[in-house]
Formats: sequence, structure tokens, C-alpha cells
Amino acid sequence: LSIFLSLLVPAHTTRSPDCGGILTPSGLRYRKCRHPHAESVLRKDLMVPPAPDPSPASPNSRSQIISVKVDKFSLTLIPDTGMRLNIEVDLGITSAPSTTKEMRLSIQADLHVDMNPEGNLELVTSDCKPTLEEVQSTEEMDRSAPHKSSGSDVDKQINVEKICLEVSRLLLFPNERLMSLAAPFPITPSCQVQYLPLAAPMYSDQGIIISLQTTFQVAGTVIPLPVSPVPFSMPEPARSSPSHLILAFSEHFYTSLFSALEESGALNVSLLSSLTTATLAERITQMGSLFQEDLPVVLQAVTRSSPHVVLEEDKAIVKLFLTAQIGTGSSLFQSFLSVNVDVTARLHLSVADTRMIISVAAIEDIELSLATSDVGPILAALLEELFLPTIREEVPAQINVVLRQGVFLPHIASFTYSDVNITIHKDYVLIPCNLQLEARNG
Repeated sequence: LSIFLSLLVPAHTTRSPDCGGILTPSGLRYRKCRHPHAESVLRKDLMVPPAPDPSPASPNSRSQIISVKVDKFSLTLIPDTGMRLNIEVDLGITSAPSTTKEMRLSIQADLHVDMNPEGNLELVTSDCKPTLEEVQSTEEMDRSAPHKSSGSDVDKQINVEKICLEVSRLLLFPNERLMSLAAPFPITPSCQVQYLPLAAPMYSDQGIIISLQTTFQVAGTVIPLPVSPVPFSMPEPARSSPSHLILAFSEHFYTSLFSALEESGALNVSLLSSLTTATLAERITQMGSLFQEDLPVVLQAVTRSSPHVVLEEDKAIVKLFLTAQIGTGSSLFQSFLSVNVDVTARLHLSVADTRMIISVAAIEDIELSLATSDVGPILAALLEELFLPTIREEVPAQINVVLRQGVFLPHIASFTYSDVNITIHKDYVLIPCNLQLEARNG
């Protein structure tokens, strides 16, 4: 009964990760352009001139912040919990033209990444503790050492409770960038890839661990992919990594990628042979009666089943299963022979900016077999001799044309990757790299 019911009820897609990343403590310390952004947000509201005091007895007694400078900005990892943000800000505060105080505003906030109802990752604050210290006063130079201001002094100089609101505004910019993580990226004109977070990240000594599930769209429709035989979990490095980010991709990810390309028709190729019907007739006498004129011989190869990628230590292999129709003509193709072609090719992986460049480096094995028996199986060896050179040369070349634009890696807008090191292991690929903020967005 349960088997019968399972045939009636549509199967739900299992959400399981096939890739992910670890943002390391080194990545959290990558601080290019944090100071300018923090200063602009804090300066925008803290330097607003105070409203006029309605009391006629003290018309100009209220303090005003005349300068905001971020001196320190750090984000540290708290394993199993989240992150801690520490900001130290030097403030210049004046209550009269001749009196200026230098204050030190220290902000400590606990942050973590949640998953919002829309399925996007979102940086939120759970605790915020601002403190204010006086550094120097033009009227009291002998009190130049930092000390805690009294509660009344703090109230006069700055609204400390407002600071936690400013911290929340600091998170608006990175949250806009986090949303771009789940944006669809093009692979070919008709095929797109999208990386969807499965849950809020986890925090370990190694860094912030994010698990992602890849989906592929062909002509705007999400396509079903082969089910991963082995659940994938983000492999943690045995020791701390100096890289900012460690990306990991499962074997299933690469098989899904080639399956999506196969679904979109991108792996179907047309191969122009060096043979003609006349030269072919010299070896296969039956061809002489089929064609009255000498015509070029063409192979039109289409995938007959889904490709498969195998990852071994320092080696990535793709297996393609094609059916080649051998015939003549380009606009009006006339097939006279059908051949199954199984190709095993080695892959080369590299990274440029935020794209993984995959190319067929070399064909390691080709098997040809007759798909039809209308000419007889004795021709198999002859077909290999005649068409193997064309297949060996043209199949990698045409697939590389499809792949040359690369496949976008999971990334956040404005950032690219540098100092990339790719390591192929059994069942997965590790890509340690550093973050690089694009200069035009600095």
C-alpha cells in the first residue's frame, strides 16, 4: 500500500546542501573600507545640530558633535554563538565656541546571522553596549587621561541609547549585499545557477559555516536534478586557514552542473569531419551508392543520458554519453549512420574574479559502438579509425566554448576573489581564497 501511495503523491524535492563556504577569522578581519562606511553612518545622525533649547536662560548650553572619526573597527568570532563588533570612535564635542572636548565612544555589539522569511541571510544584533569616556578638555588640560563620564555628562554630550539604533543602520549595507548571495547567475544564455542558503550559519573555531543548495534554471524553469547518493557536509579544515574564505563543492554539484547544461542542449555539438562521402566510400563501399556527388561528412552529437562527474585526489573527470548521427548537409541534414560515443575527459578547474572556469583538458578514453545495426557491427573498428580523431579534437573544443565564460561562484556583490588555491579531493573540491573589495565601490 505504501508503495502504491508513493506513486500517487508527488515526491517533494529534498533540500540538502551540495556546496558551501567557511568565512574564516581572517576573513572577518578583512576591513577594507569599513572605516569610511561606519564614519558616514555615524556622522550622518550624530553630527545633526541640536534643536534650539526653549529655555531662555540657556539658549546655547546644549552640546554639539563637530567631528566623528572611527579609530578602531573589529569583528571577532565567538564560536557557537556569533560575532562581536567593537568600534571605537573619537568625537569632538563643543558646547561653546571656546570649549571643545574630545570624547571616546566605545561600542560593543553581539551579532549573528539569521535566515529571514524570504530565505535570505540577514545580519542582526542581539546586544549592544555603548560607553563614553572623556579624553581631553580645552578647559581642563590636567585631566587629559581618559575617564568615565558621569551619567549627566553623557546625557549632555550624546544620546547613548541612540547609538544602538546607529549600529542597526550600520548593518543595512552588509544586509543588502547578503541578499545578492542568492541572486541567479547566468551560465549560458538559457541556463542559470542559483545558490540558496539552507539555514542560518553555524559558528565554529574555524569560522562561519554556510551550507548552500544549488538550483539550475533552463529557460526560466527550475529543472529536476539527480539525487545526491551521499549527503554533503562542509568539510572543516584541520587547522586554522590563513585564507579569508574556503569554498567547497561536492561531486554532486559538478554532476548537476553538467546535467543542467545537457538539459539546456548546450552539450549537443555538430562536428565537421575531414572526410567526404567519396573518401568514406573508399573504405565503406556501401556509401558509394547513396550519394551521387562528393559531400562533406558531418557528425551531429546529442546527449543520450545525463553526464557524470567523478572527483578523485587531484583529479576531476567528466563522463559524457552521446549519440552521434553521421550524415551530410548543414541546413538539411541527412543521416546515414548512428553511433554511440562515450567520452571520459579530464577537467581543469581555475578561478577568475568570482567565476570558476571549467575546461575539458584532455580526453582520456573514447568508446564507439553502433547505435543501429543497419550497416552491421563489423564496421565498429573502421568507424573508430575514421571518426575518432574528429571526436577527440572537436568535442573538447566545442564544450570549452560553452564553458569559457565560467560558472559564477557563491559571492556577495562588490567582492571578488584573489589568491585562489584549488584542491581536488575525493568527492569534493576545496577553494581557499581571499576577499578583494572592488575599487569602484570603495
